[in-house]
Amino acid sequence: MNNKIPPPIVTLAFGLTIYFSRNIFPDINNIIFYILSLFFIILGPFILISAVRSFKAEQTTINPININNASSLVISGVFKYSRNPMYLGMVFILLALSFRFNLVGGILFTSIFIMYITKFQIIPEEAAMKSIFGEDFNKYKNKTRRWI
Repeated sequence: MNNKIPPPIVTLAFGLTIYFSRNIFPDINNIIFYILSLFFIILGPFILISAVRSFKAEQTTINPININNASSLVISGVFKYSRNPMYLGMVFILLALSFRFNLVGGILFTSIFIMYITKFQIIPEEAAMKSIFGEDFNKYKNKTRRWI
């Protein structure tokens, strides 16, 4: 794989960018955004933990940098609904930060995060999964969306 930066580090960098750029963008606050922030800060880690549990149940690697060590194709649990629930959980955490601290900048940076993760993490992972699992991965890919 081309990407050597672990996705949690990328998420942290984008989260910090969302928070520290809040003075550059207009301050838009109301109770609805606060409630959405709480919703996403609960949903994001829940999805992440569910995905990790699915990997552990299948006894396969969760490390996206060493994807070639994958021993099984995980398609159960949250993986029935998204091929990338861990990255989806990270997006939800970034959205929580956006709704709480920096709506305009947060939406912008979360969009850039999605593009970055898709290009440098997901697409290379999908190529590796295709080479490891072949037709099984193609069937899974055809019936399950990349994000949601």
